[in-house]
Amino acid sequence: MVVGAGMVGLATAWFLQQRGVDVDVLERNEVAAGSSWGNAGWLAPALTTPLPEPAVLRYGMRAALDPASPVYVPISLEASLWRFLAGFARNCTTRRWRRGMAAYRGVNRQALDAFDELAAGGVEAPTRPADPFLVCFSHADERARLIEELGELERIGQKVGFDVLSGEQARERAPILTEHVAAAVQLHDQRFIDPPRYIAALADAVRARGAVVSENTRVSDVFDDGQQVWVRSRTGVHRYDAAVIATGAWLPELGYRFGVRVPVQAGRGYSFTVAAEQLPDGPVYLPVQRVACTPLGERLRIAGMMEFRDPDEPLDQRRVQAIVNAARPFLRGVDLDERRDEWVGSRPCTPDGLPLVGPTTSPRVFAAGGHGMWGIVLGPLTGRLLADAVVTGNVPYELHPFRPIR
Repeated sequence: MVVGAGMVGLATAWFLQQRGVDVDVLERNEVAAGSSWGNAGWLAPALTTPLPEPAVLRYGMRAALDPASPVYVPISLEASLWRFLAGFARNCTTRRWRRGMAAYRGVNRQALDAFDELAAGGVEAPTRPADPFLVCFSHADERARLIEELGELERIGQKVGFDVLSGEQARERAPILTEHVAAAVQLHDQRFIDPPRYIAALADAVRARGAVVSENTRVSDVFDDGQQVWVRSRTGVHRYDAAVIATGAWLPELGYRFGVRVPVQAGRGYSFTVAAEQLPDGPVYLPVQRVACTPLGERLRIAGMMEFRDPDEPLDQRRVQAIVNAARPFLRGVDLDERRDEWVGSRPCTPDGLPLVGPTTSPRVFAAGGHGMWGIVLGPLTGRLLADAVVTGNVPYELHPFRPIR
């Protein structure tokens, strides 16, 4: 049984089925209702790095307390939030970032292969080459940090191809960009998807293989009697041979009993779509502003913000406006005031920036969450590796740094 029908949960279900396991999937809302639905849809291993880094501390708490800031921490007395932030700050060092990046190296190398395996197995949704994938800056000195980071990835063995561009070269590749872009980097060999379309296709594939995907079915309790796992929901109590908890920002609710004590904080992201006179051929990223732009169908999805708040809080229009204000100087031919599909979703973030994937204190209960911003790109590989652990009892070496009970 899998609890959670986002990218991670559904991919885990699919790969379990691939290994001959019968699976039920229970989802508290609807398929992809959480952070899987409205994100930028990037399959970009070159950018998949631990969120805690020295630059975050340099950014400063004063900026983080500003509601218009790309990273926002509301003033709160909640002990859980401050516990998370204290742990996050401890991990914002170069040494810990490099250690985290070494942990990501093994999964980044295989992330796109897992999408290819899903496609070969009948998941009928495309992954598109990100050609080009442009990372844009208003000043050349801002670009230096990214080039340094990409060089560090290559030194630890993760192949990353990129070109250094002038602002004029970036505008030639993406006329949607304004003269405010003075420097850019073009990444190679990345991809992107339409998240709602892709995850709906993945859910269809899981159903086609015989699984029951039950939506609007919140799991209130999971317990292990020593032989089987009992799962309680509004439909009653059911027994399974094993359970995977893939509930995103709500992971601690069910995982705490099984030794998952690493704090998981909702890092809420916002997005909306707008019309554009000329869509870019691939993603555009403004890292200083933390704004992501992706062509989806006939519209441009614009996403951003890292807001540390309760996952069930309503959408805050101030955050949407902050993204609009940040993106406006960089984009031409888009109507930022006629927005559709305004959305907020909760990314599950951990203090060390590493996911929580693998067995818990129970040999029959597994966790799969805490991916932060990388649940889309790493979701299928997470499912593949975790399915191996569930079926064989052996944890793949790539998952060792992501132990849920670390």
